[in-house]
Amino acid sequence: MLRLRPYKDCDAEAIVSWIGGERAFRQWCADRYDSYPVTADDLIEHYRGTACSDAFFPMTAFDEKGVAGHLILRFTDEEKSVVRLGFVIVDSSRRGTGLGKELVKLAVRYAFEFLGAKKVTLGVFENNAPALHCYLAAGFKTVEADEQESYRIFGEEWKCTELETDSPL
Repeated sequence: MLRLRPYKDCDAEAIVSWIGGERAFRQWCADRYDSYPVTADDLIEHYRGTACSDAFFPMTAFDEKGVAGHLILRFTDEEKSVVRLGFVIVDSSRRGTGLGKELVKLAVRYAFEFLGAKKVTLGVFENNAPALHCYLAAGFKTVEADEQESYRIFGEEWKCTELETDSPL
């Protein structure tokens, strides 16, 4: 059974080991890191100082096989009613098994039940079909935005699709 707990620095080595090449790395983090490859120390440093935050929650998923996934939840508004998921990743040896869908559903339930969210959002690059499929299969709906967010990566324009849910999945 998959469960969530707060991220610990000792999780970093496993998490960064699941990142494929640089393209997969940028699909995972967009422009949040300056250089590739990212190391466990880079991840630890990125999260340093968030332990005392009441708006940023790095989480680790685990089951009987050990650490299985990771993501962050963060409030995006002053009222603390909207939670955004990010940095979603699962053990690369277990992809395609439904683990990502299960992780996302757990995180959404956590956001609604423990953080008191009224809505959960996330963004996914259009060129990341497996992740988009996972989020839609978990129950997220596409949001029509006035302006589509995009990033310049590898000299290409990567468009971001916005997704949300206003109920536990």
